[in-house]
Amino acid sequence: MTTDINDQLFERARAVIPGGVNSPVRAFRAVGGTPRFIARAEGPYMWDAAGTRYIDYIGSWGPMILGHGHPAVIEAVQRAVAEGLSFGAPTEREIELAEAILALMPSMEMVRLVSSGTEAAMSALRLARGATGRKRIIKFEGCYHGHADALLVKAGSGLATFGQTTSAGVPEEVVQHTLVLEYNNVAQLEEAFALHGRDIACLIIEAIAGNMNFVRTTPAFARRCRELCTQYGALLVVDEVMTGFRVGPRGAQGVLGITPDLTVLGKVIGGGMPLAAFGGPRAIMEQLAPLGPVYQAGTLSGNPVATACGLATLREIARPGFYESLAAKTRTLVDGLAAAAAAEGVPFSADCEGGMFGFFLLPALPVNYGQVMQSDGARFNRLFHGLLARGVYIAPALYEAGFVSAAHGDADIAATLEAAREAFRGL
Repeated sequence: MTTDINDQLFERARAVIPGGVNSPVRAFRAVGGTPRFIARAEGPYMWDAAGTRYIDYIGSWGPMILGHGHPAVIEAVQRAVAEGLSFGAPTEREIELAEAILALMPSMEMVRLVSSGTEAAMSALRLARGATGRKRIIKFEGCYHGHADALLVKAGSGLATFGQTTSAGVPEEVVQHTLVLEYNNVAQLEEAFALHGRDIACLIIEAIAGNMNFVRTTPAFARRCRELCTQYGALLVVDEVMTGFRVGPRGAQGVLGITPDLTVLGKVIGGGMPLAAFGGPRAIMEQLAPLGPVYQAGTLSGNPVATACGLATLREIARPGFYESLAAKTRTLVDGLAAAAAAEGVPFSADCEGGMFGFFLLPALPVNYGQVMQSDGARFNRLFHGLLARGVYIAPALYEAGFVSAAHGDADIAATLEAAREAFRGL
């Protein structure tokens, strides 16, 4: 039962904000009901405006790998705020954060800081086109790279055709050079390069896709992406906005053992503040202004408060044993959810890496967007509300991954699994 205060806030919000939210998934339209308006958060918990506490598996959609309000992060941010909110001039902390990122990502020799994942992906594509002198790009159905016009596309009718817009306001001419392929389909990938390879500037991919829940690239597919980009002179762009420093210390590229030409980062590197980045080898990155002809700029890029937050976060996750502990918690959660579903005869499959997980109400893990779409949406919605009513907050959409933080303790995981057992009984 939705609390009155959340209803009231939603009504106020809808009068002044489109849909009542500033990012569509927050509106609960996929699952029904009234969104919870969060008043505060601490550790693995969030409290809504009515004072109801939830065990949080959204983690601000990934950034809160340490949990909410980690003391070292809060202290760093408070110090930075006292020094100044924004300067529009370079700071030493930008250098420190760049050095910290590069130390953790061997594929990157230089990095440019920006303010959002959308901005980072958009800029990486522009850089790829500028560096290669080519126009066409490949992306994969089910992978989300932000809301830049050229990336808001769905698959065309065949390999000879390019993508079709998925948003009003995006002219067909803007996406005419974007080719959308099926994720994990090696034969289709090879055919696409055979047809268009000499015109392709880059291939952009989530090596673990988090916006069709949690779907991995197969090692063979990831390897073929790298081989074909090298063969045809295209750049391999790995979008690690969600997976970067979340699934492991080298991101998804480290898990798969692939070396991209450009990497897009976000979420964890900002620790909850608006901060993202893209980077790669020096020869490519020096094509950016002010050194090269590819223009990119941002008033708040490298913001001193955001960089303080991100730097403090990266220092904490670099501690020995951090990822082993985080991965063990996530695996306990996922295995427990699978056991709870099996006990009630509910079709279920799940996967995880590091502090990121996903599950499907399907008997086997999907490998592409078409298979993800076969999941039982109505049953998921009942499960979502069953968990929410028992104080467990997962993503309010079937196609979003979940996140465990270092702050989640054994008692939190146990409470979540007890709530899941009860919720599965209600299905």
